[in-house]
Amino acid sequence: MASHSDISARTALQGVRTIAVVGVSRKKIKFGVSASRELKKRGYDVYPVHHSMDKLDGVKCYRSVANLPLVPDCVLITVKPASAPEIVGQAVARGVRLVWFQQGADFSEAIDRAKQAGLQVVSGRCILMYADPVTGFHRFHRFLSRLFGKY
Repeated sequence: MASHSDISARTALQGVRTIAVVGVSRKKIKFGVSASRELKKRGYDVYPVHHSMDKLDGVKCYRSVANLPLVPDCVLITVKPASAPEIVGQAVARGVRLVWFQQGADFSEAIDRAKQAGLQVVSGRCILMYADPVTGFHRFHRFLSRLFGKY
């Protein structure tokens, strides 16, 4: 799938400290859960978002982007594409400037909506390859991407 990014993934996270992760789950193997944990380890202030969970690893979950106690620097979307346009609408209403669509799904409708609203958009990229400090598998993946010119 081609990237629809209108901002470089390499520079998108500069200055970002707060990230709302939409799509955490009770299923611990889902990407939203691992992304929340990993971003928190890397020093980001993470706000998990799930429509019905109360907590993730002891951290309060919020029902929606609209319910967050602050405007996050970035909203990471890890839900099914059908749910993404509504999340983009909430992000726009809250004044969020950067929306990152996790790779692996066709978010075209939501991406178009975000761009029309003037949001910075990153898609087709794994946030864990760009959120410093990059470690482990993601560091190796980033190395390969640089090597083959897809970074």
